Amino acid sequence: MNQNHLKLYLALLLAAVTMTAMSNRMGGPGRIPYPGGKCYMFRVTLRDKANTPYSVGKPEQFLSKKSIERRQRQGLKVDSTDLPVTPSYLQRMQKEGAQVVAVSKWNNTVLVKSDNRQTLEDLTVLPFVKSSELVFVSPDSIRPLSRRVRNHSELIMLDSTIHDAYGMGKAQIESINGRRLHDFGFMGEGMTIAVLDAGFMNVDRIPAFKKVKILGTRNFVAGYDNDVYKEMDHGTKTLSVIAMDQPKLFVGTAPKAAFWLLRCEDYLTESPAEEDYWIAAAEFADSVGVDVISSSLGYHSFDDASLSYHYADLNGRTAPISRTAAMLAHKGMILVNSAGNDGMGTWKKINVPADAPDILTVGAVSPDGINAPFSSIGPTADGRTKPDVMAYGCPTNVVTGRGYITPDTGTSFACPLVAGMVACLWQSMPNKTALEMIDIVRRSSSNVKTPDNIMGYGIPDFWKAYQPQKQ
Repeated sequence: MNQNHLKLYLALLLAAVTMTAMSNRMGGPGRIPYPGGKCYMFRVTLRDKANTPYSVGKPEQFLSKKSIERRQRQGLKVDSTDLPVTPSYLQRMQKEGAQVVAVSKWNNTVLVKSDNRQTLEDLTVLPFVKSSELVFVSPDSIRPLSRRVRNHSELIMLDSTIHDAYGMGKAQIESINGRRLHDFGFMGEGMTIAVLDAGFMNVDRIPAFKKVKILGTRNFVAGYDNDVYKEMDHGTKTLSVIAMDQPKLFVGTAPKAAFWLLRCEDYLTESPAEEDYWIAAAEFADSVGVDVISSSLGYHSFDDASLSYHYADLNGRTAPISRTAAMLAHKGMILVNSAGNDGMGTWKKINVPADAPDILTVGAVSPDGINAPFSSIGPTADGRTKPDVMAYGCPTNVVTGRGYITPDTGTSFACPLVAGMVACLWQSMPNKTALEMIDIVRRSSSNVKTPDNIMGYGIPDFWKAYQPQKQ
């Protein structure tokens, strides 16, 4: 080997060693540094809402007309929890160097962020701060962000043997007897559904979604821009189960409803901060007048294991996300949430907020009506039956971000099946309250006489739910 070759060899060897060392420091090959560098987030709980410029007597200052009318229709009053967090408190925290990431008026909490941990810890000395807790420390590295994939200009159906007006949506809607409601004209028209998820890749580009009435989008996850369409197609799939309206190809459970698409899941990390994102999204949904929330999200284990939940925490009161979920029906909305997919793992139980009372927690069944082995089970720590109901999730037909109609598996997809039909059922009986509707759905289900913690109240029958109430 001559001297030039030796120099080249040594240079290549040094580069390889350096790349390996960098890769090891960053957690493995293919990983990238956390965007923006090291940062921390704290959940700050405030003492009060003193000096607020808002008044419960003037809810139009902070709630939409539709939100106010929804409450009035159900006999629900605006109260102090609905008042926005005192603006001067937020301004003072920002002045101290904290970035406000998410705000919860119902809990009177603020999620704040900084690259200086001490700056956030020092907020506890402010006279209006009750307490503060660390909920996020950025990792040294993450997987690269997912990017848009190319999508087909027409829906591609992988199974061409179904010849029906509902196409690939036929079996799953008929399994909960929702088609008969559609036949009576109840397809979600006039109802508003918020889909809370991790991203809605290519919903803005796939022509089959052009008929979907999207009222707006919002991103609640720190560190990302407002484009919810460019990353992660989990939300594309959940939305399609409800909203798709392509006769003979795929019709969803509430194709005439209107939708808000809300991103509140950071798919690259797992931390309690995601509870704050979810809460902010749910409160936003309330403020714009949403009727039904479809949330295929849940948490129990975090990157920092010391922050993870335990079985005893599944009481609907410990997790902030569950406490908030339990409030939704009392604000006039119905939350439909996936049970989780931990049935075959060591955890096995439902996640939060699936443990919350006064919501519909949805587990997954196979086409033969048997519970899917992965579907998370109950009961809650305080002895309540969970899940509430079951629906197709092993598998469910969905539309992917590439524009394929394909079967996918998980309680994530059982959840929107039920959420869409809940919207249709509520359309058929608009004078019912959210709590009454939840009870009606449970009582229509196949296991209502002997509810258990695997199947809950069973598989709902939405035609049966409509029948006794139609008068």
